[in-house]
Amino acid sequence: MTVRVMLVSPATSAALRGARFDGDVPLDEAGARGARAAAGALPGAGRRVSGPSARCRETAEALGLRAEPELRLADWDMGRWRGRTLEEVSVSEPESVSAWLTDPSAAPHGGESLLALCARVGGWLESLSADGRVLAVTEPAVARAAIVHALALPAEAFWRLDIAPLTLTELSGRAGRWNLRCGRPLAADAG
Repeated sequence: MTVRVMLVSPATSAALRGARFDGDVPLDEAGARGARAAAGALPGAGRRVSGPSARCRETAEALGLRAEPELRLADWDMGRWRGRTLEEVSVSEPESVSAWLTDPSAAPHGGESLLALCARVGGWLESLSADGRVLAVTEPAVARAAIVHALALPAEAFWRLDIAPLTLTELSGRAGRWNLRCGRPLAADAG
């Protein structure tokens, strides 16, 4: 059985612009405007889901999607770093940031390790066993974890993947064998 999983990264927010560990911040006006403009560019899907963050839910709404919440697509749990900028944490906890960036099993913030994130998202991906198309509005970290899992990449590859706002990352295949198409911008002619 083959499934096509289409991951849409949400529009921008003030937290994203400030390189802040999100903390569930809603879209800013520019992000909402961009999502509304991209509404007609989404591919069809039999199932539509959204990560539970305000940014994902609001992007789905602005795109005109009726998306069911999917808790396994929650953003990376940054524990006590939530709401802080990377710069702030780097100054106050340089050793912790270094461990977080170099050891996929580290969770110095008290939240989720990179390995745990990849396992959670991979579990969701592998649960999609039926034929069909799934459109999911997910945080960039979730899309990056899905790519790492689907392509059986080393966890460290996560740090080399960039997911821009309002882009489409597509995985097609089935458990154990996935193909990737990444970074397609959502624009009126992208259909």
